Amino acid sequence: MKKETILIVDDSIEMLEVLSRNLSALNFHVFQSNSVKEAIEIVKSSCIDLLITDLQMPVADGMLLVKYVAEHFPGLPTLVITGFPSVSGAIEALKTGAVDYLVKPFTQSELKEAVEKSLFRIRLEKESKDLLVQTKSKPTTSAMGIIGNSEQVKELSEIISRVNTNKATVFLQGESGTGKELVARAIHYSGNLSKEPFIAVNCGGIPENLLESELFGFVKGAFTGAHETRAGFFQAADGGTIFLDEIGNASLNVQSRLLRVLQEKEITMIGATRPQKINVRIISATNADLMQLCKNGSFREDLYYRLNVVSILVPPLRERKVDIPILTNYFIDKFSREYAKERLQVSDKVLEIFMRYSWPGNIRELENVVQRCVIMAKSEIQLEDLPDHFKFQIPNKKSENQEIKSLKEHEKEYIQHVLTLTGFNKSKASMILGIDRKTLRQKLD
Repeated sequence: MKKETILIVDDSIEMLEVLSRNLSALNFHVFQSNSVKEAIEIVKSSCIDLLITDLQMPVADGMLLVKYVAEHFPGLPTLVITGFPSVSGAIEALKTGAVDYLVKPFTQSELKEAVEKSLFRIRLEKESKDLLVQTKSKPTTSAMGIIGNSEQVKELSEIISRVNTNKATVFLQGESGTGKELVARAIHYSGNLSKEPFIAVNCGGIPENLLESELFGFVKGAFTGAHETRAGFFQAADGGTIFLDEIGNASLNVQSRLLRVLQEKEITMIGATRPQKINVRIISATNADLMQLCKNGSFREDLYYRLNVVSILVPPLRERKVDIPILTNYFIDKFSREYAKERLQVSDKVLEIFMRYSWPGNIRELENVVQRCVIMAKSEIQLEDLPDHFKFQIPNKKSENQEIKSLKEHEKEYIQHVLTLTGFNKSKASMILGIDRKTLRQKLD
């Protein structure tokens, strides 16, 4: 029968020696460590069946190790050792993820009983544990396609219902990934223009020298390569709605043309001599501070006020956390169907981590993470299916002599992290980072 392996962690060499002798006598294979940092490396590189750790240690205490193991190695049982004055700490460790605790001083028989009890409990859990119950919340979709039950979603739906029946210019503000295009589509398809065209244009995704011709079209011979007359996005949206995302990326020349569209309700194709009337509702969006761009001279102030007739702020996901379980289940359903997999469940621990995470990439980041989990998980989404940055990390205490990184170096590391998270999809990465593809390309260069 294969020996079970136990890792013991204590800053006292004497205690390590005593524990090692006693556990070896009980026919266990023993690893020793006198620091949390070294213990983590052993857990990462070795097959450990039980972790025994003291709680009171310098630099990083045992509680940090318990938290780290609970989230990074949830299948590894932890037995904590504590003195009488810190039994409350042991109780906290049990709440965090430890399976049992042992109070100093203890006899060899007490050690044996505690170890066998811990190992038996984890074996029993592995053999008979049912799948953790998934959240009871069901995906709730409003008539306008906005998913969620939070007060922010209800307020957003109410505002949409007020503006969807007229052609007032709407300006959507919000962080990248909050679903501004979804709101624009909700305005269009829930109103009286639902049977008319809806054209979405990502101004940040089209090269600056092409955006003008793509928006307004051009006539044959207008410039080199214009071999035929071609209509632009505005003509395609005539009678309906055009959604201009990342409007802050438009050049001043394009801004001037947009201002004329709003003022005169007409466009002039590049190379044409006569304007043509256009009947289109304009919805624009940005994650940038347009007023600041106006002060910098990179955005026309008169255009800003023309676009900002009805302003709608799309809330970030961290402000509507009650919707996270609902959105999680919605995306699980979506990707389970897409990958022809049996519908997965999600563990309560994963949902707990989702609820405390800040979601800088908002709903788009949640969607990407759930997609990854659906691909990686078997029957239930567990802690091990999550990227490491979601889990508890032990702070790295730097010495005074250690080199401090510059802001540019930190920015480089974060960009590399986001690129890795998105599978090096530059469009998704730029959205999560809150910059356009052009800026991302410049930073990568």
